[in-house]
Amino acid sequence: MATAAVPKTRIAGGSFLIEDRAPEDIFTPEDFTDEHQQIAQTIEEFALKEIVPQIEKIEHKDYSVSRELIRKASELGLATADIPEEYGGMEMDKVTSAIIADRIAKCGSFSVTWGAHVGIGTLPIVYFGTPEQKKKYLPRLATGEWIGAYALSESSSGSDALNCRTRAELSPDGKHYILNGEKMWITNAGFADVYVVFAKIGGDKFSAFIIERTFPGFSVGAEEKKLGIRGSSTCPLILNDCKVPVENLLGEIGKGHVIAFNILNIGRFKLGAGCVGGARTSLMAALSYAKQRKAFGKTLSEFGLIREKLADIATGIYIGEALAYRTVGMIDEALRDIDKKSPDASTQIRKGIEEYAVECSILKVWGTEMLDQVVDHVVQIHGGYGFVEEYPAERAYRDSRVNRIFEGTNEINRMIITGWLMKRAMGGQLALMPAIKKLMDEVLSGPSAGEEVEGSLGTERTLLANAKKMALFVAGVASQRYMMELAEQQEVMAAMADIIIDVFAMDSALLRTLKLIQSQGETAATQGTAITQLYFAEAMARIEVAARKVLAAAAEGDNLRIQTAILRRLAKHEPVNTIALKQQIAGKVIEAGKYVVS
Repeated sequence: MATAAVPKTRIAGGSFLIEDRAPEDIFTPEDFTDEHQQIAQTIEEFALKEIVPQIEKIEHKDYSVSRELIRKASELGLATADIPEEYGGMEMDKVTSAIIADRIAKCGSFSVTWGAHVGIGTLPIVYFGTPEQKKKYLPRLATGEWIGAYALSESSSGSDALNCRTRAELSPDGKHYILNGEKMWITNAGFADVYVVFAKIGGDKFSAFIIERTFPGFSVGAEEKKLGIRGSSTCPLILNDCKVPVENLLGEIGKGHVIAFNILNIGRFKLGAGCVGGARTSLMAALSYAKQRKAFGKTLSEFGLIREKLADIATGIYIGEALAYRTVGMIDEALRDIDKKSPDASTQIRKGIEEYAVECSILKVWGTEMLDQVVDHVVQIHGGYGFVEEYPAERAYRDSRVNRIFEGTNEINRMIITGWLMKRAMGGQLALMPAIKKLMDEVLSGPSAGEEVEGSLGTERTLLANAKKMALFVAGVASQRYMMELAEQQEVMAAMADIIIDVFAMDSALLRTLKLIQSQGETAATQGTAITQLYFAEAMARIEVAARKVLAAAAEGDNLRIQTAILRRLAKHEPVNTIALKQQIAGKVIEAGKYVVS
């Protein structure tokens, strides 16, 4: 069983906004154990030898290939990372789960198929199933004999999942629930064997059920014709007086939302990690083409504007890794001391993961939007070839787009990020309100000299402190203006979320690079240092724009002028030569022919 060498510091979810962390407090890819490295290599070899040669068949919906690949991966233990040992699993740490999602991402269609099976299709039973349900279903899901799926969305309630119309009624003899309704856009629907399906008992008690494909009254509709991920199965489910044994109720009656939302937290961190892997795969395609394609007597990799794009991609991978493995490292620490044999182990595990709901949402939003930029760059680098199916750039471009819709749209996740933090602040679980008050008192008392931080990345540490202040400042202004109505101001909430996302990314990048410097020295960390400096320069500009948007919505007249002056003071920084930084970053990956950290 792989166990991450995670720091022994228990960190509260969302505390990155108000607390300063030391590099040793966080987990990074440089902290992978030998076993983690071996698992990463095993997955990489499996993906290249088994998945990549089958991409054409996968894309043409040969689901027998996808089933066989899942079975082969299961033989290597890759499908069982989250399944308890007593049910045929390996019960590995969440870092390993993230590594698997990251390194298996060589084909968007298969990654989606895989993620739906090992994640949202299996984990509801792992965390909420009865011992009998686990004994019946998990061993078969672990081996790939059965494929799992998850059915939450409906045509009239995509993001508004609790507003579902599918109904469940107890049969007169009390032996079955009779389900009627339709589920939409269900991944793996066309060939799955086991489905976790949500319905309202009596029309109001939102609950979950385990449904087998062979149950009477259950059928699968036609395959959707999709923009991307064409090799994955996406179909509606039709429930027409579907008879589900009462023992297949999953969890408690009326508590389906607990299952749905907590499983999505896990889905979000795995999707974020998968996006990092997808970006790494796309970088390889871009480098290969840019180094061999010539124009005007030079290879594309020698042109500045192409090198800028390669640098952007490498930066996205580095920051994405920092976000993903910091998040799962915190989750592993929260789960470390749980007795897996205790009756409430699943509840403790669920609560441990739920603690980092905001970080999971950040990782999902940041990762999916990063990958969209990456695949756009790769198409552009390929020029006309990027627009045709002959090269993988076209498929990656189409496949990436759905990620911003999966696992809760990015709009919904932005609402979660800000709303979750404000809710915890109001409930006293996170000392955000005292931090906001202290900051408001500080900025309203007039300019302070402020001290520049000395040492490695001192400028960036100062910028991070000011970025956190900007986040708290706009949160204070928005809270005073809208008070209890803030949650209804979606544009303001989203702009605040954008600031929070960049703050967490900056914090994670800085701590990763400082940890690299401490362990390997300044020379070994030159690439990480350049990436961190570049990201900070661009993030500060984004944060100021988002902050101005909030202030302009929440104030006017003299108040707005005063607040804007405060913002200018907090956002002030010297321009950075981002052109030189991107040249340096691109030079490293071009020379290596792959993504490198040092």
